[in-house]
Amino acid sequence: MQISARPDRADLTADCARCVGLCCVALAFARSSEFAFDKAAGEPCVNLDDGHRCRIHPELRERGFSGCTVFDCFGAGQQVTQHTFGGGDWRERPELRGEMFAVFPIMRQLHELLWYLDEAILMPAAAPLRQRLDAARTEVALVADSPAHRILSVEVDDLRAPVAELLRAASRLTREANVAAAPPDQRLAPGADLVGADLAGRDLRGAELRGALLIAADLSGSDLSYAELIGADLRDANLRGADLRTAIYVTQVQVNAAKGDARTLLPAGLVAPSHWAV
Repeated sequence: MQISARPDRADLTADCARCVGLCCVALAFARSSEFAFDKAAGEPCVNLDDGHRCRIHPELRERGFSGCTVFDCFGAGQQVTQHTFGGGDWRERPELRGEMFAVFPIMRQLHELLWYLDEAILMPAAAPLRQRLDAARTEVALVADSPAHRILSVEVDDLRAPVAELLRAASRLTREANVAAAPPDQRLAPGADLVGADLAGRDLRGAELRGALLIAADLSGSDLSYAELIGADLRDANLRGADLRTAIYVTQVQVNAAKGDARTLLPAGLVAPSHWAV
C-alpha cells in the first residue's frame, strides 16, 4: 500500500481541539529564558486547565513561556489521541498515561519526517526520486499508524538516516534546477556557525544552510529563494522583509522562533506568528 503526500498536510498540522494537552504534559522543560519554571516529563503544566487548554495562552510570551509559542507537534498530538489511543484521555484513564506520554515524542519525530517527505515529493525537480520518496513516506506513515507497542519499539534513527539522504538529494536537484550558482560566500555551508551574522539584504538563493546556526542573525531583506534550511536554528533571526517563499524544508517551528513582519514572505502553508511586528 502506498500512502501519498497530501498537499494541504492538514494531518501534519497541530489541531489542539483534538488533543488532550500532550505537549503540556508529556514533555519536560527547564527554567530558562524560554520557560518560567521547571517541569518534569509526565507532569501536567500548572497552566493546563481541566479541558486540556492553556490558561495563559494569549500571554505566554509575556509570562515567560516563549518556548511554548515556538513549539509545533506536526499533528502528533491529535494522531496519538485520536488514532493511537482511540480518543482516550489520560485524565479519565490513568492507565494510559505512561504509554501515551512515551509515544507522543516519537510520533512527533515521525510526523516531522512526513512533513519533510511531503515537501520533497511535491518538488518538480525531484521527480527522478519520486518512487523512492513515496516508498519512504509509506514506510514512515505505516509506523505512525501502528499500535502503541509498535511505535515504542521503532528506532527512529534507523528511519531517519535513509530519509535524510533522500531529502538532501531532492534539495540538491531543486537548487540546481532553479539557481544558476550557489552564493560564493564560503561561510554559507551546512552546519555553519552564523550566530549574529550580518546577512541583511544578501542574495542567498540556493544557499545550503542545513543545520546552520543562525541564532540572532540579521537576514532582513535577504533573498532565500531555494535556500535549504532544514534543521537551521532561526531563533531570534531577523527575517523582516526576507523572501522565503521557495525556501526548502522550512517549518512553522522555525518561523515561530524567528522575528519577522508583514513584509516577510513565507512558503505556502506557513503563517506569520502573532508576536511578529505588523
